[in-house]
Amino acid sequence: MFSGIVEETGVVEEIIKKPNLCVLKLRAKEVLKDVKLGSSISVDGVCLTVTGIKKDILSFDIMLETMKKTTLGAVKPKTHVNLERSLKMNDRICGHFVSGHVDAVQTITKVITGENYTELRVSINKELSQYIVQKGSVALDGISLTVGDVRKNDFSVYLIPFTLEVTNLGYKKQGDPINIETDILAKYLLAQTKGQQTNPYSLKNKKILRNKK
Repeated sequence: MFSGIVEETGVVEEIIKKPNLCVLKLRAKEVLKDVKLGSSISVDGVCLTVTGIKKDILSFDIMLETMKKTTLGAVKPKTHVNLERSLKMNDRICGHFVSGHVDAVQTITKVITGENYTELRVSINKELSQYIVQKGSVALDGISLTVGDVRKNDFSVYLIPFTLEVTNLGYKKQGDPINIETDILAKYLLAQTKGQQTNPYSLKNKKILRNKK
């Protein structure tokens, strides 16, 4: 579990492709502290397991499904990626709960810039739109952000200069793909609501059935 507060941007050093598997090697600094084999690291919002450590190079095995469903399947050497170590139980949660399980790859539809102002507009499909609400939380490439305006086919997030400096969003441009993970709490709430409406064994529907007898 992560909070969506990026600790640093790492740089992809090498990608080794194998049958149904890809080995990702990247250079890091901050996340090397107390890291060990088996540690979980969020890489552009994707929860990966550390499989190798050599000086300042971390290695990760990426499964075929992950390569298909996230932007990691298309990363190239020298690409900057967002890195975050998993949460400790006594940490402050400055962002929101991020599982590292990407829902989909969406597209940056527009980048609007001004003095001390950057707005990213990100596409959403019908399935994801039910979890995107104004003032709610969303993780883009593993970064915890607040949803701004929501439109039919996309939504906005607004970035402070600090976010652009410490994450890879400063490198993003219109048309780029981006990993999106919607708020896990919104998923559970919606699932619970739908379950009460459709599950005949839910507490709500049991009361309805008893009243009909």
